[in-house]
Amino acid sequence: ADLGIDTVKQAEVFASVRETFGIPRDDNLKLRDYATLAAVAGFVRDRLPEAAAPVVESPTAAAPSDEAAEKAAIPAPPTGSLEAANRVPRRVPVPVLRPPLKVCKPTGVVLDETARVIVASDLGGVGDALKKKLSKLGATVLELDPTLDRDAVISRVAELLEAGPITGVYWLTALDDEGPVADLDLDSWHTALRIRVKNLVATMRALYDSGAFLVAATRLGGKHGYDAAGATSPLGGAVTGFTKALKREHPETLIKAVDFAASRSKAKLADRLIDETRLDPGCVEVGYDESFRWGVGLAEQPADDGQPGLSLTPETVYVVTGAAGSIVSAITADLATHGGGGEFHLLDITPKPDPSDADLVAFMADRDALKVELLHRMKESGQKVKPALVEKEISRLERLAKAQEAIAAVEAAGGHAHYHPADLTDAVAMSAIVAEIAQAHGRVDVLVHAGGLEISKGLKDKAPREYDLVFDVKSDGWFNLLHAMEGLPIAATVAFSSVAARFGNMGQTDYSAANDLLCKLASNFRRSRPDTRAIVVDWTAWGGIGMATRGSIPAIMAAAGIEMLNPSAGIATVRRELISGGTRGELVVGTTLGMMMAEFDETGGLDIAAVDVADSGPMVGQVTEMGIYTGLTVETTLDPVTQPFLDDHRIDGTPVLPGVMGVEAFAEVSRLLFPDRHVVSVENVNFLEPVKFYRDQPRTLRISAVFQVDDVTGEIVARCQLIGTRTLPTSPEPQVTVHFTGQVRLAAEPAPVEHEAAVLQDGQPFVAQESVYAIYFHGPAFQVMDRAWRGEHGVIGHFSPQLPPGHQSGDGPVITKPRLVELCFQTAGIQELESTGRMALPLHIDRIILPTRDVTGVELVAQVEHRSDGRFDAQVLDPEGGVLVRLEGYGTVALPQGLEERLLDPLHAALTAP
Repeated sequence: ADLGIDTVKQAEVFASVRETFGIPRDDNLKLRDYATLAAVAGFVRDRLPEAAAPVVESPTAAAPSDEAAEKAAIPAPPTGSLEAANRVPRRVPVPVLRPPLKVCKPTGVVLDETARVIVASDLGGVGDALKKKLSKLGATVLELDPTLDRDAVISRVAELLEAGPITGVYWLTALDDEGPVADLDLDSWHTALRIRVKNLVATMRALYDSGAFLVAATRLGGKHGYDAAGATSPLGGAVTGFTKALKREHPETLIKAVDFAASRSKAKLADRLIDETRLDPGCVEVGYDESFRWGVGLAEQPADDGQPGLSLTPETVYVVTGAAGSIVSAITADLATHGGGGEFHLLDITPKPDPSDADLVAFMADRDALKVELLHRMKESGQKVKPALVEKEISRLERLAKAQEAIAAVEAAGGHAHYHPADLTDAVAMSAIVAEIAQAHGRVDVLVHAGGLEISKGLKDKAPREYDLVFDVKSDGWFNLLHAMEGLPIAATVAFSSVAARFGNMGQTDYSAANDLLCKLASNFRRSRPDTRAIVVDWTAWGGIGMATRGSIPAIMAAAGIEMLNPSAGIATVRRELISGGTRGELVVGTTLGMMMAEFDETGGLDIAAVDVADSGPMVGQVTEMGIYTGLTVETTLDPVTQPFLDDHRIDGTPVLPGVMGVEAFAEVSRLLFPDRHVVSVENVNFLEPVKFYRDQPRTLRISAVFQVDDVTGEIVARCQLIGTRTLPTSPEPQVTVHFTGQVRLAAEPAPVEHEAAVLQDGQPFVAQESVYAIYFHGPAFQVMDRAWRGEHGVIGHFSPQLPPGHQSGDGPVITKPRLVELCFQTAGIQELESTGRMALPLHIDRIILPTRDVTGVELVAQVEHRSDGRFDAQVLDPEGGVLVRLEGYGTVALPQGLEERLLDPLHAALTAP
């Protein structure tokens, strides 16, 4: 029979065969010619070198001793560690701004008289508007009724294909609101999913090799459910999940899921669907609300968000599906151990394990020995020896063993384990189990939905029966549980999803669709069940335990640049999310995600030439991309020989990028896509590592900005990084360093000008410029202070009226008034020098406020106040008290060595005078 294994595994098998039998590699070998075991055996016979037959030793099966049986009955579960969990990046999907379509590349799709386009319409009229617009463009519109049964859909698509090639598909059924999910019964649930996703699956399977584009529309709220309000019509999540996975199978084809907020403008939505078809090949998920165009990015956020978490106690009531899975068993044990027990209702299709089952005891004692024993039994009974049957029996025993481990761990912690063998897709069985739980406890504290299975095959090769099996266990299981629990208080739910749902994955269109459906249903809880914390964990592949440890999967993961999850970290993650804060929504758990986070287009869909950089300042060089996760990226080459702000900012002779120019870089890059917006503030600035220009050589820096919107103020917020790369002679890999981070706020209106009391020197003693720069390392362009004196609340620095240019002639204007910010830095530094005797360097700024006020040719002063927490507040004022720059929460780090007293004497004399 055909082996039925994937090509990667087949290659691994052949490599092992050649190594075992000493057969030389043949580059002309075609693996498809060896699809059966008989053919492989013939390959070995034909090419076996003389005297090369291998010697294979078989282990001897032995019955487990009483001691081994006792030990196997209650195995020690793997342990979880919160410290290990916290070392894994905790990424949360967040809505991020996509570039305006006017600066995006074309996709290559042409909608003219040569195009034949299938439209599966919604009930709300967007499809009708779209068909009119497509016809006006000259395209032939081919209507497909999405309410047909699957076979009729397949027949209709085949009929359309016979008439000519299909250019693409618009699938609009998820624009229709399915209504509250709690109001659906199982039949209407199935119908809604068939119309939205399963008929889409049938359509795209029929068109699999046609090259047809897919643009699917959803009504999740415009931000794919990743906003505070939550998803509106969550069944669209299945459509999005399918679309993302299909893109992985057809990376060169335009495939998008376009999300919308509620809108009555059918024509506008139709226009946007056409625009998204023509422009921006860089994303799959895109959405529109009333103001912006959105994508979905990731942000690292801690679990501890200041909100109270759940208390896990011996009285906590848990419901756990998929309880016989190895990962789920370990997580159950972790929750029981750290909660002092608890009431655990464990659901799985696996029968309740019998601890006295001899084969189960033997499996726990020695899995490999039992395999030999099972083969021996088959041979002795006269059966045909089939290793596949042995593996099937081993898999059955493994699930029984994991179920027994979970039960034993709960009981060992002092809890009570109630095991319920049941099929999650059986609504009657789920109702009976939930009724039992409700009668016993009257509530559920933690519902963990981990039940599911996975069959990886490309969509073309995946039979509808297999697709339904994978999809329905996840989706129907969740629906049946929640439907049965309607009215029952639930404190928190934890649904097990996958990176396949967040990013899509080849061969997993069903798994991705079902899991993304769970993600959007959890998001919808913010609307439909606000008292329940709905959490979804997008797991990466686990190492050590779980399905991903078998076969060729670890090798495939390594080749894709994906690091498998440490079980100690994964096991503790669910506990952390429950107890450490008020987590709601989706999180991605994984370290290095490799190809999952790779861009679909080399510039992220951005047309670099369309971004106007002509009038930008000195920190903008070449725009390179607009990545989904990295945002807008600019590469800028800086040369100390030509740039005064580097040449005049040297520490021990080495040019160092001034922190204020890093702030300026963030502002300049942030405005590139939004030139009509005003930079009103720069916040949460961290100076992590200095940027040094060794041997006065130029360096190319990378500045990135990921754009979000403040829901309260409506301001665009750009999360920025300044990154440097160096090649060291001691390392083959380039050293990549994040030097500075911060956030820029862009508002529709400029920041208002504030006024304070004017500051006058009034004859106080002062520190002269020569004394200041006998200490400071700054050259002429950054000698921004010509004197300093003691004010009412702290030191005051006077801005030097005669400064040479701060940056190269020909560069555009600066935005953040960097030399005025530098005046605040240096004035705060004078106060620290006078009080501590040590020089300090910038470390952090809470906020820089930048009113739109440009005053030149007048006397300016920086007024600094040292706060009780050790940080400084500062502001630069004009002679009338108008604020040009305000700093809040400026923090420094002191250099270890003190300064000579002779350098400090002028400061002491002036600043401590009565």
